[in-house]
Amino acid sequence: MILDLIKVIVLGIIEGLTEFLPISSTGHLIIADSFIKLEPKSFSNAFNVIIQLGAILAVVYLYFYDVNPIAKEKLVPVIGEETYNSLSFNEKFKYRDMETMRLIAKIIVGFLPAAFFGYLFDDFIDAHLFNTTTVSVALIFYGIIIIIMEKNNKGKNFKYENLDEITLKTAFLIGFFQCLAMVPGTSRSAATIIGAMILGCSRISSAKFSFYLAVPTMLGATVLKIVKIGFSLTLWQWFLILIGGVVSYIVALIVIKKFLGYIREHDFIPFGYYRIVLGIIVLLFSAFNIIWDE
Repeated sequence: MILDLIKVIVLGIIEGLTEFLPISSTGHLIIADSFIKLEPKSFSNAFNVIIQLGAILAVVYLYFYDVNPIAKEKLVPVIGEETYNSLSFNEKFKYRDMETMRLIAKIIVGFLPAAFFGYLFDDFIDAHLFNTTTVSVALIFYGIIIIIMEKNNKGKNFKYENLDEITLKTAFLIGFFQCLAMVPGTSRSAATIIGAMILGCSRISSAKFSFYLAVPTMLGATVLKIVKIGFSLTLWQWFLILIGGVVSYIVALIVIKKFLGYIREHDFIPFGYYRIVLGIIVLLFSAFNIIWDE
């Protein structure tokens, strides 16, 4: 039992560190599972998805103001503090901030492709793609894409410098790029950031939209896992998931702030090289049976 707790704490740290970086949190968890095995395999696969909700809650905590259309700071300049304090929730909603409502609409529209294709292919992905070979190939391939994209973007003027400028059509297309991340090792944040930048979004707006899009996407993935396998998990397994989620939440709080600060001054090229090197190492380890899939 103590060993299981140590394992989930380590995996929670890995999840929190990697969820919002373009290096694939699920890929890292699958690689880690080759050394730190959680049994049975069905529980391990469910754990790798469900604990991502902990990291997602870090986004909710940090950026709730951005997606709250009736936040006090948004409405007081319009209706005054005394009026704001006297209104009920429904009454406040009549004065909702329209820029925030537009952002919420874009998040919902961007989430739809992943919801549709995720539901269709969830079982297939679990059965055939949760392995180190898939992860290593995806790490290398998208690492190369990141490097090429960033080198082509040097000195480029982006069409969308902030989130309010992004159209619903663009948000929907970004959602299709996010579907690429259903393949373990791709990275949800990498897929959405690459897609957003290809469609004309700046690096900062791409990263922020990726954060927001993560909330409904990972919530949906978590609910799907719970419906399919959650009721067969034991109380101990749920406790392990809870511990892993709490750890990933705490670590993600730190990583999100650092990551946004980093990309204000730097590009994603180092992450591309990291992915390639890690992918090659994993392939070599697999070839020499240092790590293996069940």
